[in-house]
Amino acid sequence: MKHSSRKLAVLGAVVAAALVAGGGLALADSAPRTDKQITNMTTEVANIKAYYGDTVDAAGKHWPSAQSNYAIQVTGIEAKAEKYLADKAKHDGGGKKAIVLDVDDTSLSTYNYELETTFVYNPVSNAQYIATKTMPAVFGMNALAAKATSEGYTVFYITGRPESQRSYTEANLGAVGFPAAGAENLFMKNKDNPPAYLPCGATCTTTQYKSGTRAHIESLGYRIVANFGDQESDLAGGYSAKTFKIPNPMYFIP
Repeated sequence: MKHSSRKLAVLGAVVAAALVAGGGLALADSAPRTDKQITNMTTEVANIKAYYGDTVDAAGKHWPSAQSNYAIQVTGIEAKAEKYLADKAKHDGGGKKAIVLDVDDTSLSTYNYELETTFVYNPVSNAQYIATKTMPAVFGMNALAAKATSEGYTVFYITGRPESQRSYTEANLGAVGFPAAGAENLFMKNKDNPPAYLPCGATCTTTQYKSGTRAHIESLGYRIVANFGDQESDLAGGYSAKTFKIPNPMYFIP
């Protein structure tokens, strides 16, 4: 999914929220003083499953429900985004316009993988999952991307997945109804041979990698009208007229 430095699921999200709420206090300063200040992990996972409307198919795979609060929230965000993009298209001043989509949990749902691994990222199991499974689209995001294409937008994908997973990623996006992804519009991490437009090279943070790639897209003559991501680090750093945050309580990537 995103990369091997991904923070672990619920615990990472809880700690991150605490640090943000505390104005960036040092971990030692914000450490819970008793167990009662910590959300029980079993309870937190149950809450996540309830939010996603956990359903299990005949093969034992877990999927979010289209009637879940998660789906309702995502649909509301998409409705605002679609109206915004349509309005911008109507008043298009010319030039090449684009939208940018993150992949995992913005375009494709990793929900089943997260449950199978108990929210613990492992690069080996992750690579195997991506190579052998077709992840479903995040509710409505494939339709949003297709509609944007019909309105004259070029869809770009920027993901923290490694270059070695390109063929699987392109196939998965296409299989669930996203505009075609290829060498020209799907950007993936390449630590062995990072592109020259990223001065940070193989040491880029998520924000540096994603914002630097958006800057590169704009250098090709595109105007990025909207940027979609499930992490704040997908959206930070500029080079987009507007950002849309897709909800993801399963993990946090700084």
